[in-house]
Amino acid sequence: MKYGARNKIQGKVTSIQKGDIMSLVKFEVSNPAQMASVLTTESATDLDLKVGDEVQLVVKAIHVLPVKG
Repeated sequence: MKYGARNKIQGKVTSIQKGDIMSLVKFEVSNPAQMASVLTTESATDLDLKVGDEVQLVVKAIHVLPVKG
């Protein structure tokens, strides 16, 4: 899948809080910092995210998009 964002950061999933509609996924990034993403629970389920997964974080405007694989 192609996407327009060009800022990419490698990160590891550290926690997932799933709600009925939205989920909060937190990441540890290579710099001594953390990032988080709010995405639909459907997207979190489709990505099959698990704590400890290595993902690429795509940053566009105010959104952090996890890309697995």
